[in-house]
Amino acid sequence: MNKSKFGMLSMSIVLTLSLLFVGCSSNSESTSGGSAADSGSAAGAQKLSVNMGSEPSTIDPGLAEDIPSMVVPRAAFDGLLRLGPDGKLHEAAAEKYEVSDDKLTYTFHLRDSKWSNGDPVTAQDFEYAWKRVLDPKTASSYAYQLYYLKNGEAATKGSVSLDEVGVKATDDKTLVVTLEHPTPFFPELVASVTYFPVNKKVAESNGKWADDPSTYIGNGPFKLDKWEHKSKITLVKNDQYWDKDNVKLSEMTLYMIDDANTELNMFDSGDLDWAGSPLGNLPLDAMPSLKESGGLQSQATAGTYWYLFNTQQAPFNNKKIRQAFSYAINRQEIVDNILQSKGEVALGILPPSMSYKPDGYFKDGDIETAKKLLAEGMQEQKLDKLPEITILYNTDETHQRIAQAIQDQWRKAFGVEVKLKNEENKVAREDMKQGNFQIGRASWIADFNDPINFLDVFRDKGGNNKTGWFSPEYKDLLTKATEEKDSGKRAELLKQADAMIMDEMPAIPIYYYTYAWVKKDSVKDVVIDPLGFVDFKYASNEAK
Repeated sequence: MNKSKFGMLSMSIVLTLSLLFVGCSSNSESTSGGSAADSGSAAGAQKLSVNMGSEPSTIDPGLAEDIPSMVVPRAAFDGLLRLGPDGKLHEAAAEKYEVSDDKLTYTFHLRDSKWSNGDPVTAQDFEYAWKRVLDPKTASSYAYQLYYLKNGEAATKGSVSLDEVGVKATDDKTLVVTLEHPTPFFPELVASVTYFPVNKKVAESNGKWADDPSTYIGNGPFKLDKWEHKSKITLVKNDQYWDKDNVKLSEMTLYMIDDANTELNMFDSGDLDWAGSPLGNLPLDAMPSLKESGGLQSQATAGTYWYLFNTQQAPFNNKKIRQAFSYAINRQEIVDNILQSKGEVALGILPPSMSYKPDGYFKDGDIETAKKLLAEGMQEQKLDKLPEITILYNTDETHQRIAQAIQDQWRKAFGVEVKLKNEENKVAREDMKQGNFQIGRASWIADFNDPINFLDVFRDKGGNNKTGWFSPEYKDLLTKATEEKDSGKRAELLKQADAMIMDEMPAIPIYYYTYAWVKKDSVKDVVIDPLGFVDFKYASNEAK
């Protein structure tokens, strides 16, 4: 979740830049595989309290699809590789790996490690977990993240069996992965939540293993201790973790507070050690004073805040009407008056670090063009008057203020009545999944540093694409880009896909994320990677 100002960066450059953005002291220690001087002396009873904003819809790594649902798996599990505070990928559950000359076969050799219940972590656990995500019965929204595996997509579509997917445990410690096509960012993928292992024995014996702390078995630095729904989650250090000597925190509490003022008040009173991004939020009205005090920290992030249209319902089944509503938004006004230090105007869905068109695909707040497009679209739809429009958003001060601003802008531009509807995050996500919305707030934070990660959202209907929009031509461009070995030709195909999605406009880009937070001086080595994900493995808090 980022940065030559414009254009794509290679991942190696981006990861190097992550050193600038780690919310920690300047003398951060090396990552897994290296030594952690002083880790023993600091490993006593250090505790950390942060706010995760809302109740996660799930903490199952195979089903997680948003920040609240991914934070616990990132703490409780280890992938084959893990990003460290030095900005580089390091071996984690894997001790080493080799890549074939044709870049199609990865062979991972697992280190000796255990699950939190003492079971050995095996290559079969990884094979099981990956095939579980691809299994159509699982209905994982992130299944497409494993389509890079040989027959991954075909298995999810039901045209081949899961046995034919390109992942195989040849013995307890060896995992052989075969890809459909060379995928230069595959190491980044295996470090992501969707590629985390699952304890096969536990999961097969209990389909609801991820709902209960007593059966939530992970292989990472922390283990789930308590889950007080709609209140807080408590994690404790996992004494079975292979790299436990590098884990300094003995306990971490994740509160579920959806009010930014309450979050900041808890920070000021000492109940929270960290407030704001990437998990919580800061009150918009407090941003100027926090900035002036010098305590505010920020980091640009490869993420886009957008509104999704339900393209299966009138009037947004018409492309020109979708374009009109997008063009009429004055994003600069929203950034200046609402977001302040928390965003940058978005005139495309790809963030600046990946953009093919840095100047954007349209002019911000172009009311004249918007009115013209609306008139043409309404004529095509044989509409004399726009129906009432509703914006659905999950409960949050920032979402509310942005929705109110856009409500006012559309009312002034088109004379249309716009209603606002806010729901708890889990409820809003389900309504959008079921198509029970007209315009819905959403966002996308990059899982890896490549434009296809954003463009893939709209490849097929369903899953993360809740708009109902689908184009065979668009999917064909992405398929060809995936198969293309020449980087220049691949970039051209993705550029065409980007232009198509911005012309069809199933989503309205509004702003690019900038994370902003405050923390206690005692909190060090919390890793916020270039994509905006947070890792508490190396964190310390000597004040607690």
